[in-house]
Amino acid sequence: MSTLPGLRIKSHWFKSGAPKSAEQQASAMAFIVWRVAQNMLKRMRGAQFDIDAGVPYFAFMREVLVFLIAVVDRTAYDRMDNATRSAFTTAMVLHCADTLAGNETDLLGLRADGVPYRDSFIDLVNEVTPHYAEFGADPAADPAAGFTPDFGFMRYLGSRLAPTLPPKDQRWVLDQVMATEAPEAVDIVRGAMLDLLSAEPRKARRARLSGD
Repeated sequence: MSTLPGLRIKSHWFKSGAPKSAEQQASAMAFIVWRVAQNMLKRMRGAQFDIDAGVPYFAFMREVLVFLIAVVDRTAYDRMDNATRSAFTTAMVLHCADTLAGNETDLLGLRADGVPYRDSFIDLVNEVTPHYAEFGADPAADPAAGFTPDFGFMRYLGSRLAPTLPPKDQRWVLDQVMATEAPEAVDIVRGAMLDLLSAEPRKARRARLSGD
């Protein structure tokens, strides 16, 4: 497996002051979720999975983004009231949808069916997140560390990613995702979420993606 350059993500408010709004927190988390999804894709390529530029790239990214959104939302469920959580998750989804749509439009052009990429991603979130909601937290994990997906939650991501890969890679994707890629991605976004919710400023506090 080849080594990829490290990726560092700022995950804490560095200035004290008024509490951050749900929209501000959602914007920050959407950026982090996007970067973590990109890093997972790079790591999969480094592990010799063929994820071609173009349609396969974005098919993979969409599924990982939905998975990470579901993880962040479950952490929000434990730490926000219902109204704040709803505003936060909705804003995060919209930020991710805008970023994804901008990239897809630039690289792929308009969809042949005329459906905006943004709307297509929002539809996917609405379709798939209820499936993730059927799974729970890992019973062996510390709840204080944030939401840790259970076996079924992780396995479902692998099953969703398999069709985005060539047939030669589909039989290996579950092992790679469940043993390596999903746990690291969850650890980063969960830690970043808890950092962003903290009112205490820290110096040079960063969540790090090794890329190894």
